[in-house]
Amino acid sequence: MSSGEDKKKPQKTRKKETAADNTGQDSYLGGSKERNDTFESHQFLKTLREKAPKEKSNQLAPRQPRQGPTNEAQMAAAAALARLEQKQPRARGPTSQDFIRNQVRKELRTEATVSGSSEAPGTNMVPEPKEEVSTHLVVPGVYFTCPLTGAILRKDQRDTRIKEAILSHFSTDPVAASIMKIHTFNKDRDRVKLGVDTIAKYLDNIHLHPEEEKYRKIKLQNKVFQERINCLEGTHEFFEAIGFQKALLPVPDQESPEEFYVLSETALAQLPSLERHKEQLLCAEPVRATLARQRRVFQPSPLASQFDLPSDFFNITAEEAKREQKLRSEAVERLSMLRTKAMREKEEQREMRKYTYTLLRVRLPDGCLLQGTFYARERVAALYSFVREALQSDWLPFELLASCGQKLSEDENLAFNECGLVPSALLTFSWDMAVLEDIKAAGAEPDSSILKPELLLTIEKLS
Repeated sequence: MSSGEDKKKPQKTRKKETAADNTGQDSYLGGSKERNDTFESHQFLKTLREKAPKEKSNQLAPRQPRQGPTNEAQMAAAAALARLEQKQPRARGPTSQDFIRNQVRKELRTEATVSGSSEAPGTNMVPEPKEEVSTHLVVPGVYFTCPLTGAILRKDQRDTRIKEAILSHFSTDPVAASIMKIHTFNKDRDRVKLGVDTIAKYLDNIHLHPEEEKYRKIKLQNKVFQERINCLEGTHEFFEAIGFQKALLPVPDQESPEEFYVLSETALAQLPSLERHKEQLLCAEPVRATLARQRRVFQPSPLASQFDLPSDFFNITAEEAKREQKLRSEAVERLSMLRTKAMREKEEQREMRKYTYTLLRVRLPDGCLLQGTFYARERVAALYSFVREALQSDWLPFELLASCGQKLSEDENLAFNECGLVPSALLTFSWDMAVLEDIKAAGAEPDSSILKPELLLTIEKLS
């Protein structure tokens, strides 16, 4: 074969190969739109396969710093948080925060799955936010003070410990102890009132007719006594404490005697005491543990608006928690509905009733924080009294402002949950400027220390 033929043959061969390639490419490009799409998808997968090993090798390289979230992941996170802010505009304590964290994770995982990423699991995932574990709570829980002993009680101890204190009081003052037992041990207030009124009627008859023996005797099997008095705890102790004694007495037209309460001669000679005991019985109220304010003073802190509350502050049962999650999923639908002002207010009040207690902080002009625990349904006046008790100049008028700038008036009969100050809130303290100007005009200066000295000795660091 000549050299000229050798040169022509490779040229023909190259032409044939080029034609074959063109024929193969025409099978993708020439024809319908579906073929074009198929070709592009093949090219996209080929590009991903070429990039995947490089990304994997980069991740496995030693001492390579951990890469942060990609732009797409950050955009997805921002979108998820925006949706959650629309659903839940107000923070509601630890329960809501935990829900938000879990919801963000769930939505990020869902969006990552829908995006159809072909990378290996874990190669381009947004790191889960770490749970914030508090070393100690700003308040350990909700506590109460026993009015009889002054002991500090946990929420689950108050009823039992108060009953124990009442029973131990019998050794020193049996009359007062029996009255407290009647009003505290019996929960049906209507039945208690009926029984107390009946006892008062017995004592009134004795006071009005001391010479008549029939009024000084009370038949225990009497229908009225059984239905109104015998059913109440503490009534028998009361009768015995004021001077009645049990005795078996004959009954006319009846062979066997019956049991009676009979007033002793000693008690009969002290009718003013019987009248006083009657008034005490009528005016008494149930013995209830009082909510411990747990007053604390903190140094100025950027964490003033952050609250880590224990579960005691939430009045939500397990069923209510499930129902709350369902309601959150319907938030978007509710927002899309046209609602009247009355409907919105009713919905807000229903939300506020979830909380029994609230933790309030007041930021003073020097930056210090005064903290206390309150019932969610207590009035704003209780907070004013709490703050005034801590002030060095407690006679000076002052104002309290909510975080939204709303002024809380001491005279308004509003509860904390009606003002949106549950389950926690930060308020701002300010002196009445008109009064301060009058003081300065008179050549005087208010005390430089806002809080009482004994409170400043207990100041803590908020962490």
